[in-house]
Amino acid sequence: MSPHQHREQQSRTVRGPSARRVAFDVIRAVQVDDAYANLLLPTRIRRAALSPRDAGFATELTYGTIRMIGRYDAVIEAASGRRVANVEADVLDVLRLGVHQLLAMRTPTHAAVSATVELTREVGAHRATGFVNAVMRKVAAKTPGEWDTEITRGLTGDELLATRWSHPAWVVASLRDALAAERSRDELVALLAADDVAPRVQLAALPGFATDADVAEVTAVLRATADAAQDDDAAAAEPPVRTDADVVAAADAQPVSPVGIRGVTGDPARVPGVAAGRLRVQDEGSQLAALALSRSSAVRAGERWLDLCAGPGGKAALLAAEAAQGGATLVANELVPARAGLVRQALAQFGDTVTVVEGDARRYGQDGAGVTYDRVLLDAPCTGLGALRRRPEARWRKVPEDVQELAELQRELLDAAVRVLAPGGTLAYVTCSPHLAETRGQVDALMARHGDVLEQVDTAAVVRSVAARDPQVADGMTAQLWPHRVGTDAMFIALFRRV
Repeated sequence: MSPHQHREQQSRTVRGPSARRVAFDVIRAVQVDDAYANLLLPTRIRRAALSPRDAGFATELTYGTIRMIGRYDAVIEAASGRRVANVEADVLDVLRLGVHQLLAMRTPTHAAVSATVELTREVGAHRATGFVNAVMRKVAAKTPGEWDTEITRGLTGDELLATRWSHPAWVVASLRDALAAERSRDELVALLAADDVAPRVQLAALPGFATDADVAEVTAVLRATADAAQDDDAAAAEPPVRTDADVVAAADAQPVSPVGIRGVTGDPARVPGVAAGRLRVQDEGSQLAALALSRSSAVRAGERWLDLCAGPGGKAALLAAEAAQGGATLVANELVPARAGLVRQALAQFGDTVTVVEGDARRYGQDGAGVTYDRVLLDAPCTGLGALRRRPEARWRKVPEDVQELAELQRELLDAAVRVLAPGGTLAYVTCSPHLAETRGQVDALMARHGDVLEQVDTAAVVRSVAARDPQVADGMTAQLWPHRVGTDAMFIALFRRV
């Protein structure tokens, strides 16, 4: 046996099934128990005591498979001659994991096939091993491009794009409409492709807390990680996933947030500044949303700020740092007790600057207390269609009917925000969704209800003034960020001032 074959066999024996089993268990929990992959996977990785490399393999396998379920199901149906609805659920998820290795990772074909058959046995589906072996070999017989041609044959319009880029057709239509509102119809494929690329971790350096040494340590950790990965890849049976350079170009560019750090790989908890709380894991779109509120005008000492829906505390932490810098105070409200606990943890280092409270944000302004706030952030519950890269299961869980229910909640929360907004105060309405019913539709309806007391702020101009480089938002009174343009989540921001 050659040294390479020995390493490959050792990899399959020691690492492969363990990492694949972790991915399988998480995907089954997502399907059966409505679990969230980003919450469950780290726990399962720790429980399995996976090495950093194994953890990275399990992470890509889990998230990548969930993102591409729609496409992979079409491939499995074509290769097997069966409807996926007629394939046993456990076996189907094993196949999805195997197809991801064949079509989106550098796993050698024989390793992907044999390990997938072994995983079939491991999960107790012994009688399906022959079926799994046959399907995997048929999938391996064609290139990813050939499969794309096969599964989209005869399809047109949104159905074709939905199958090729693994999005529900209604989501494709919603994203098309949102881009069309900016007269950007030709960007839809680039957006769908960006949704399917694993995003790298982005960090926020909290103003007044993070130091130059913190940033330098991030650079050192990144360099060490890159060197280790290069050395590891030289002997690896399964190198890292391949990516489309054109798709990820925006994600690899310089930060768009003035406090952002990009390019973090591996476990960010290894970075000392993150462990100490001076650096926070946060998408730069969220960073710009918080900074658009805090930096839309000069902060006066004694200002009172309110975060209506603060959980889990990311934007609240950045606001708290900004408030501490300017002599303001922040009230962080959260409805769900468990999420309120996360907010308390996230804000513990800010002391008297922050007060965390629990309750339904729609109660604000109805108690007759007359308390008002100079800056109010409403980071509203939404469909999350702007964060499909980071929350892969969201695209399969949401249905069109969810939009109407969420839009009604958003309307009620906006009314509460207006009730407690002080004269001259600023309100930021933020969603991690570009769906027009949750963005421009809400803005128009809000001004129809409260146009006598509110005026819109040129949010696009504010975001441009705050950003570290061109955020590529369209001109107008609102700002919509896009992953395919600047590598952030598709965050929507609208600012209002009480006259």
